[in-house]
Amino acid sequence: MSVNFDALWVSASPSLKCLHMPLLINLNQYKSIGHWEYFQTADEGASIDVAVDLLHNFLKNCRPVHLVGHGIGGVIALIFTRKYPQYVNSLTLLAVAGQPANTWHVHYYQQRQLFNLTRTQVLVNTVYNLFRDKLPCHANKLINNLNKDLENLPLMHSMYQRENLPKGGVSVPLMVCGCKTDPIVSYPELHDWELYLKLQDMLWECPQGGHFFHCFYPEKVGAKISSFWQNQDIHLYQKQFSLP
Repeated sequence: MSVNFDALWVSASPSLKCLHMPLLINLNQYKSIGHWEYFQTADEGASIDVAVDLLHNFLKNCRPVHLVGHGIGGVIALIFTRKYPQYVNSLTLLAVAGQPANTWHVHYYQQRQLFNLTRTQVLVNTVYNLFRDKLPCHANKLINNLNKDLENLPLMHSMYQRENLPKGGVSVPLMVCGCKTDPIVSYPELHDWELYLKLQDMLWECPQGGHFFHCFYPEKVGAKISSFWQNQDIHLYQKQFSLP
């Protein structure tokens, strides 16, 4: 299968697409961007392996591309890259903790477990924690979209258990992006990545914007990612045409 994109945005949060679009629009001026989404039906069990296998079916006949993902989408891209590095030129992760399974959903279930609150009450608190007073759309829409995202999660999180995933990096060039004001992927969780970064890898923090910093500062984030891509493309070109 031939593809007409150079980079692929990996998502497992179709209900939160509106939060990712500002960055995707910005990145599209640097490279052609494909968009892959994971959908989980109500009858399916939560499994990150199923999501990775579906992504493999999509990319197995394609030339290598740059993978990008935020949150749980980034987790799928990370696990895929570890398993199938031959399909990936580089990997860019946004708001993914050193323990990849520590998504916003973990914080939701922790509140449900610790406090006598309903699902809606915790989602209201989650919206406030994620966005404070800088809401990208109406609060009720965000609550509804986060509720849908809980149902599409390919991880086995609940009030009674938390799934953990192997820590570590990847063999391809890696860029990890975070935010200094992210309440989910905090400073220690983000800088946990430093243990696994290679010489050509990069860790970058956006000064503001919280967990969805790429929604509020798409130009700043897009410029950093495009610069990372450019460096990797130059390296790949030099490697391809280097003299024996």
